[in-house]
Amino acid sequence: MRKCAELLNDEVTHVTLFYWRHKILSALKQIPINTLQGIVEMDETYFLFSEKGKKNISERKSRKRGGKAKYRGISNEQICVLVARDRQKMTFSGVLGRGLIRTAKLDEAIGCHLSESNVLCTDSWRAFSSYANSKGLIHYRFKSDGKQRVKGVYHIQNVNNYHSRLKRWIDRFNGVATKYLQH
Repeated sequence: MRKCAELLNDEVTHVTLFYWRHKILSALKQIPINTLQGIVEMDETYFLFSEKGKKNISERKSRKRGGKAKYRGISNEQICVLVARDRQKMTFSGVLGRGLIRTAKLDEAIGCHLSESNVLCTDSWRAFSSYANSKGLIHYRFKSDGKQRVKGVYHIQNVNNYHSRLKRWIDRFNGVATKYLQH
């Protein structure tokens, strides 16, 4: 932001640019996403809950530079982010909330972007299976043990690669405030 402000000859401060960026990102979220086509890979990833930038954090001691969770594994300290991606690279991502993925939140987030013509490829979370069964979708599951990663043309490697690139990009910022994670 500071470099951008310098390029604008300091006519606009870096603070103003920060808020403009979030307004633009919010406006981009208003653009409707087309429905996903054909084979859809869907998986969730987790980010540590963050109140970065908040002055008074009352619930816990503040973390420095991203920090670590108090508890191992998935807990309410983790924010679940769903990513669904078809083979034409049309991507949907959305914050589902704290903790484990829930079928109701899954339907609320992705329901309007899928149709019965889609083939769903996911990991072995039970919420994905129950969602696919309730919507009548053809569903391929892949266990996280890594023994079987591909079943013909069906896999979740594209969405896992997307997770990897997303996490690497966000790591540069030493964590992102949860309120901005949807952007």
